[in-house]
Amino acid sequence: MRRIGVILEWILLAALVAPVTMVAMMTMAPAQAQQLDRAPFLLSADQVIHDGKLGQITARGHVEISSQGRVLLADSVNYNQRDGLVTASGNLTLMEPSGEVIFAEHMQLSEDLSKGFIESIRILMTDKSRFAANSATRQGVNRLEMSKAVYSPCQLCKENPDRAPLWQLKAVRVIHHRDEHEVEYRHAFLEIYGVPIAYTPYFRHADPLTSRKSGFLAPILGSSSDLGTTVQVPYFWAIGRERDLTFAPIVTSEGEVVATGEYRALTTLGGYQGEASLTYTDKRNDNNERLSEQEIRGHIDALGRFDVDQTWRWGFDLERSTDDTYLNRYGFSGNDVLTSSLFIEGFQGRNYAAGSAYVFQGLKVDDDPGTTPLVAPLLDYAFSHESERLLGRMSLDASAVSLYRSDGLDSRRISVDGRWDIPYVTTGGAIYTLTAGLGLDLYHLNGFVESGQTDTKQSENGFEARFRPVVAMDWRYPLVRREGAIRQVIEPVVQLILTPYGGNPREIPNEDSRSLEFDDTNLFSLNRFPGYDRVESGPRANLGLKASAYGATGGYSTLTVGQVFRVRDDDNLANQTGLDDHRSDYVTALTIAPSAFLDLTNRLRLDRNKFSLRRNEIYFSIGPDYLRFNTSYVALEREQTVDELAAREELYNTLRWKIDGRWIATAESRRDLTGDGSQINAGVGIQYLDECIGFSLIVNRNFTRDRDVQPSTAIKFRFLLQNLG
Repeated sequence: MRRIGVILEWILLAALVAPVTMVAMMTMAPAQAQQLDRAPFLLSADQVIHDGKLGQITARGHVEISSQGRVLLADSVNYNQRDGLVTASGNLTLMEPSGEVIFAEHMQLSEDLSKGFIESIRILMTDKSRFAANSATRQGVNRLEMSKAVYSPCQLCKENPDRAPLWQLKAVRVIHHRDEHEVEYRHAFLEIYGVPIAYTPYFRHADPLTSRKSGFLAPILGSSSDLGTTVQVPYFWAIGRERDLTFAPIVTSEGEVVATGEYRALTTLGGYQGEASLTYTDKRNDNNERLSEQEIRGHIDALGRFDVDQTWRWGFDLERSTDDTYLNRYGFSGNDVLTSSLFIEGFQGRNYAAGSAYVFQGLKVDDDPGTTPLVAPLLDYAFSHESERLLGRMSLDASAVSLYRSDGLDSRRISVDGRWDIPYVTTGGAIYTLTAGLGLDLYHLNGFVESGQTDTKQSENGFEARFRPVVAMDWRYPLVRREGAIRQVIEPVVQLILTPYGGNPREIPNEDSRSLEFDDTNLFSLNRFPGYDRVESGPRANLGLKASAYGATGGYSTLTVGQVFRVRDDDNLANQTGLDDHRSDYVTALTIAPSAFLDLTNRLRLDRNKFSLRRNEIYFSIGPDYLRFNTSYVALEREQTVDELAAREELYNTLRWKIDGRWIATAESRRDLTGDGSQINAGVGIQYLDECIGFSLIVNRNFTRDRDVQPSTAIKFRFLLQNLG
């Protein structure tokens, strides 16, 4: 029969079907016509036959029925108008609005396709996982009950599709609760390649249609020479759409139980999250020996960010631990300092304002809580303005801070810096920038002892003030040349800076500028000290050269080299900085990145007289994304260090190998090259993840010792069955 291609609402049936159907429609009673007018779906088929006496409509050939977002495809469909039943057979496919697809041999459904009986059912979920059952009963859109069913997310073997998948769940009865986003099993067996290995009378897991559902996550098994065997079984609680809690206690064979948890929440203006842990365990001495007493140990690590309006936002960071070694012992963190803060900040155009407070907790053995400052408040303001009436750009930076200590100096500082930059470009391409600035610092001190004094009775309280004028001229002459696909740039730079001598009186303490590193990043800075308490003084010149080459395919190379010259030595700059003499050390930085597969950066500081290495940093990365090797080497000569910056010679290597789309291998090593060259830590890991299973294995060795934290080896293993946890 010629395909009619009929698509109809039942009220238009007579105008769209074959002539024989049209005759039947014309002989219907008025009540029957009204009944068709209320039919709940659309239909398309090669042939449609209506029997008015029996109240049945039969559709054959490429049948398609659409109702409330559901689409049913079949070879043959029979619709009983009196009972409201749709009976379908032959190549049945039912597509749900949520995306899953149901295949079957025979269906008997309600007219809205939401209720009924299905034989030989197979379901393809949106994540490609599958159900199959002998039969199923639909009890509305939110409940599907299957008999003698099987579930698996594993893809079938292409070479042998009849082979059982890697794992599957078989159950006498399976109920899919769509409204609760759960799948329920009665008398279930877990099979590996078709072989039963586990049985449970009852089991539930989140359905593949939801990304968040309360339940147990994949367990983490581990072993540590400090803690023994460890087991961690996280439980995820989806409290609501905007908040959740993960409770993951750590149970150890040493008898210690560590309660840990993470809470996350989103609000209309931002969000916050926090991790905390707590344990009640035996006290230990610095040799890791158990004592007769017990103690409570724990930590908290939380943060929050919230918008006030389009200009202002506020937030907090909270990091605290009950003692110095807790985080390291239980593998939470290896930080030496914990920083807690509360802040508010605003951005508007080129204006910035912020207020904050900081609390620090030092975790090193020689940290003294009494001398660790409480910073409250710290206020910052920055303003920049360019006007057509005035040449150049004017800027203003203001800062105020108060530091409190339970044992030591209390200080308060207000600083204001005004600056005017006037650029000028000559017709020959030279770039001049004239800078004039004036800074003011006002201090109020309590308990300050000048450097070199030992008698605390000599400490002074009161106010100190300092003016910091500066005038500078910056000259640059960029030279550009293009040769083929390479663009080359050479730029000599000369900075002349005039500031008075004596800018660092002994009456002003050094709180924020105790560590000064001279390198290419601050070669052309007007003041290389990182904070406000110390400034470079006296006339000086910063001389340097920048060279770079850029390829058409994205590769590039850059070189920076320079030196600082002074009229006379600056006693405020220690010998270790390389800036103390009238002629500084040389600093260089070279970066070579010919492609995305290779990146090399070498930063050097060379002795001003002997050209010997005083600082050497190498950062090297090679390989494509699937096989990437990174190494970093840092060497700082022992005689060049200050108290706040210890001597270092360290090598850190990492390797990440993405073997294929499922396997990832990693390795890392950190080694101290000073002295006998002892290892700091090392580790390897392997990870596998596909649509069916996932697992990871990490082995890490820590070679350092810190009181009750001894050198140890830790192993962590995690295994999951996809969608089951």
